[in-house]
Amino acid sequence: MSAPWLKTVPEGVELTVLVQPRASRTKVVGEHDGQLKIQLAAPPVDGEANAALLEFIAKKLGVPKRQVTLTAGDTSRRKRLKVQGVDAAAVEAVISGGP
Repeated sequence: MSAPWLKTVPEGVELTVLVQPRASRTKVVGEHDGQLKIQLAAPPVDGEANAALLEFIAKKLGVPKRQVTLTAGDTSRRKRLKVQGVDAAAVEAVISGGP
């Protein structure tokens, strides 16, 4: 069974993310209320947190940054991301198991 924050879509997956900006460091905290909670070191100013989030997810999943797009929640703490070229099982294994 896959995580509630992870959905398979054509060409990749969609992640539902809850962001906590201005954390001491950027890291995945775990699942919170059916969403993937991620702490970001970047402040929520001028899109900095969004850019940091996309970069962090791309690096974590080992895909080029251009394959990660923000599809909803531009100014919200609750965001939806689309990651192309990966499957749900691989994403869940990396996010849930890896450092």
